[in-house]
Amino acid sequence: MIRNYFKIAFRTLMHNKTYALINITGLALGLAACVVIFLIVQNELGYDDYHKNADQTYRITLHGKDYNPSVAFAIAPAFKNEFPEAEVSQYLAEQGGLVTVDDQKYNLKVFAFADQNFSRIFDFSWLAGNPETALKEPNTVVLTESEAHKYFQDKDAIGKIIKLNNEHDLRVTGIIKDLPSNTHLVFSFLVSWETIRKKVNTSNFWSIQGGMVYITLPKNESAKSIEARLPAFVQKNWAADIAWEKGLLLLQPLKEIHFDRRYLNQISMPRSKETIYGLAGVALFIILTACINFVNLATAQSLKRGKEVGIRKTLGAFRKQLIMQVMGETTLLVLVSVVISLVAVILFLPYSETLLNIRIETTNLFKPKMVSALLVIVIVTILLAGLYPAFIQSGFQPLKALKSGVADNSNGKSFLRKSLVVVQFSITQILLVGTLIVGSQMDFFLNKDNGFDKDAIVTFSTGEKPDVLRQKLLDNPGVQQISFASGGPAYNNSFAPFTSPELGMTENDVTEIKQVDENYLSMYHIKLLAGEPVTKVITKDTVANLIVNETLIKRLGINNPEKAIGQRFFIGDQPIRIRGVVRDFQSESKHKKIRACVIMYNPNSFWQASVKLRPEKMRETLASIEKDWSALNPKSLFSYEFMDDRIASLYTQEYKMYNAFRMFSAIAILIGCLGLYGLVSLMAVQRTKEIGIRKVMGASIPGLVVLFVNQFIWLILIAFIVAAPIAWFAMDKWLQEFAYHINIGPDIFLISIITTMIIAGLTISHQSMKAALMNPIKSLRSE
Repeated sequence: MIRNYFKIAFRTLMHNKTYALINITGLALGLAACVVIFLIVQNELGYDDYHKNADQTYRITLHGKDYNPSVAFAIAPAFKNEFPEAEVSQYLAEQGGLVTVDDQKYNLKVFAFADQNFSRIFDFSWLAGNPETALKEPNTVVLTESEAHKYFQDKDAIGKIIKLNNEHDLRVTGIIKDLPSNTHLVFSFLVSWETIRKKVNTSNFWSIQGGMVYITLPKNESAKSIEARLPAFVQKNWAADIAWEKGLLLLQPLKEIHFDRRYLNQISMPRSKETIYGLAGVALFIILTACINFVNLATAQSLKRGKEVGIRKTLGAFRKQLIMQVMGETTLLVLVSVVISLVAVILFLPYSETLLNIRIETTNLFKPKMVSALLVIVIVTILLAGLYPAFIQSGFQPLKALKSGVADNSNGKSFLRKSLVVVQFSITQILLVGTLIVGSQMDFFLNKDNGFDKDAIVTFSTGEKPDVLRQKLLDNPGVQQISFASGGPAYNNSFAPFTSPELGMTENDVTEIKQVDENYLSMYHIKLLAGEPVTKVITKDTVANLIVNETLIKRLGINNPEKAIGQRFFIGDQPIRIRGVVRDFQSESKHKKIRACVIMYNPNSFWQASVKLRPEKMRETLASIEKDWSALNPKSLFSYEFMDDRIASLYTQEYKMYNAFRMFSAIAILIGCLGLYGLVSLMAVQRTKEIGIRKVMGASIPGLVVLFVNQFIWLILIAFIVAAPIAWFAMDKWLQEFAYHINIGPDIFLISIITTMIIAGLTISHQSMKAALMNPIKSLRSE
């Protein structure tokens, strides 16, 4: 019997190829999108949870004026002595480096230093070497698999020597698999902590240089009990250091690091769980849209099958058998769609990193969780898409069906189909509005209110001979302006506490320190609001005369930049006099409020060159700069970064969301259009006689097209009324994650409704034009 159901289902689908093709395409797209989103959500929610002791592992963080994932190098050794029951590991990530192997040089993005306890806390897969001893000795290194292949191809890398930054000769003692995409740790290889242990400051509580400390507690020890002892631990070891400020150490669970948005100063930026759940909601929306398509087309198609159902009932078919037949057709359609969707997903995954900025392995498709989720999705889809059409079709009255040849097209069924179209396009417009808002926010991130000029500016190291390099750059005709500094406006690497007892500010705050040359403000177009600009003078007075930003003077209680000139405050114990005030500029991402900043001339700290290129022949100018730079620094490799790219790197997680929204919104719109196309096609068949009579009576082709279009346009307007407040609420909540964000204006909603109208109108018009152009004689004769 079941085989017979599937045989009849197959014949029915072959007889209605257009109907089957539209349904299979819509379901396949919906299922493929659903699977990809599930893989992304599973990857995101699984950050760092695959380590054996993940539930007992924490990162020690600092809460002073804000939340800092880094602590002083003094913490780890003291913690080991005070809490011997814990496994403790010191870790330090470094951005940028140079590797030399057999005279071949390679630029590094990120590498890290770690002690021998690292492998006891993190369970990365070791391909060679002993995890217990690989990082024990100084001048040893553990490579990732891809780095080992890059340096030594297919040769055995163990025991080989690589040189790091022309300073350390490192012996390879281990190789691990490339890091999973869902780890907050980012490194190309690990250098033993012993290599630099004697060079770091392990005494000062406030000497924070980017180091992180991880601990694993025994199963019988709770984080709360350890955290309760931390204030006494800090007081015992650094009472003198913290006398002027509260220094609170916290334990941050390893599995929460990726989602904890209090900590923004790290290489791997966190992402809120709400965003991930929102993406899961998009998957639900898309599969619901695909199922609505199926229900709409199936119920509309059933009108043509009234005589078939009537005959079956007359011959003794039970309602249960008719339901099973329809469910068999649905199951066949869904299974074919599943196969197509899985093939599409397998073909898509290799490009996921490029399109969505997230790496997902194809093997993830066959993990138990994914297989179980896919089975659930398939079963739910079959039930959602098949049950209602099955009950409707099996409920036809045989006498009416045989007399008219079609099923009863009551207003109730028509109302339901229209309601489903409204739901479908509400979902489509929610996704479209969301995409437009995320896109506008990304444009705001990259192009608006940064407070400085970023166009055609490239940054790179000043190298070993900065004075000679400066002259070479000045002589280059393709260079418009240059500036040397500790870092450009979008780079920050130096912070210090400041107070002003004279102005009533007795509690410390944190200021960023930028050490720049006399060209910095003019090249970056940072506006001077009051006082004097940076000059090429190093003052040796007891009181330093520095330039500050608007935020700093506001923290001092001064609102007028002119009145700030000459005022005094302290950076640590150093007295400072304000000689100038500049407009605020964005040195960090817009996730955070602009912080206080001081700007000073100090050539001893110029490690980065910034160059504004002339628009014409930029590639040739860069090649010329590289040639000059390489001649001055023969032991190093030239590496540069455009300021635009630097700013974009601050919003990697938002790019993921934006690209995902764009892709999945396009899929939702396409599924909606397929549904409309199918419904209009069926409507044209059902109204063949009406169209023929209208044409004979003088109806124009545009008038007939409008007849079809009017059936759906008002449904889309209702869908917009439903979608607009939902989209506004959801996206407004998302925007609250950022200290600076756009305001959601009516223009976004206007663009959304117009776009939806145009797309839907083109879809409906195409099919209705075909119906309107039919020869009325043929349609009337066929009746």
